[in-house]
Amino acid sequence: GGRGWGPPPPAGAPPPPPAPAPAPPAASEARRRPRPDGPAYRLTGYEPDPRSNRPRPRRIDLSPLLSPSLLASNATDLNLRLMKWRAIPDLDLDKLSNWKALLLGAGTLGCGVARTLQGWGVRRLTLVDNGRVSYSNPVRQSLFALKDCENGGRYKAEAAADALRDIAGPAQCDSRGVILTIPMPGHPFATAKEEETARNDVAKLEELVEDSDVVFLLTDTRESRWLPTAMCRAKNKVLVNAALGLDGWLVMRHGGDIPGPGPGHGPSSSTDPSAAATSKADSSSSSPPSSEEPSSPPPLPPRRRQRQRLGCYFCNDVVAPANSTRDRTLDQQCTVTRPGLAPAASAMATELAVAILHHPSGHAAPAPRMRSAFTTVVANGGGGGGG
Repeated sequence: GGRGWGPPPPAGAPPPPPAPAPAPPAASEARRRPRPDGPAYRLTGYEPDPRSNRPRPRRIDLSPLLSPSLLASNATDLNLRLMKWRAIPDLDLDKLSNWKALLLGAGTLGCGVARTLQGWGVRRLTLVDNGRVSYSNPVRQSLFALKDCENGGRYKAEAAADALRDIAGPAQCDSRGVILTIPMPGHPFATAKEEETARNDVAKLEELVEDSDVVFLLTDTRESRWLPTAMCRAKNKVLVNAALGLDGWLVMRHGGDIPGPGPGHGPSSSTDPSAAATSKADSSSSSPPSSEEPSSPPPLPPRRRQRQRLGCYFCNDVVAPANSTRDRTLDQQCTVTRPGLAPAASAMATELAVAILHHPSGHAAPAPRMRSAFTTVVANGGGGGGG
């Protein structure tokens, strides 16, 4: 035939070899080939650099639009910026984000304070506790789940620090947990090893207090608050104390040093009468008497300055701290309180700390003025009849 068909192969001849496979298309041609399920597409990996006019790879960072942690960080910061813009112009967001908070106790109060601090944008949190998560904790302590109770329970400090990072993301939270036992008055050491461990814990606790900007005292017993109170007083650290009862709670801040000259600065604080007389004679001979008042008030005597400084958790105690759990049964050793009090107390403690941070006097901020005439007299040190 005229159609290009050849004659049929003779009988018994071997079959012809298969036709060779087509060569793969060139790379430029492959970029333009239509996809099986859509129109033609083109991939571009290089673009001309406007500075050198040479093709270079171009990279686009989409993490602010796709990363959940960065999205959460931007949303949290936006909420605080709106608060600063609309309600609190003096809100110092940079100081809050760089604030180092130390939480002594990672229980019900510790979980509440940590979550509220996160809402204020505080990112650097250190939680201290030596207990483990039990099966009764997750319903009252918001940073723990049922999986934290398995296999004997995780350490509360570590589990709470991990939960804070999971909630806010690593970009928004720099939290860590420290497993440490606070030595307490009334709890003697049974062995030399326990005493050595206590010495190491004291050194570690002192290091943590020194490195922090604010300390939250959220422990269970009264005697466990004594050593942190003494350390913060010696180092003049901001300390906010919170405690729970059955139907009430306590939130207070411990006083700081009053600014100004202290003992040894001026004749009023000198213990040497001859030095005071010499100073008085020098001042009278060097300047003539004047009826005008001095430009700056004289320094307060030490007792007056000490009386103006706010007290601490143990200032009104008449007995030293002791073992408060010695004569209690197992059911009495556990803090029994209404479930709604811990969120209220932890929120008040956090708000008090943020208020101290933004006060012009900071840690030395004075107490609010008393309204009652009787309490005003008592606060000023007068009218105390004893009977």
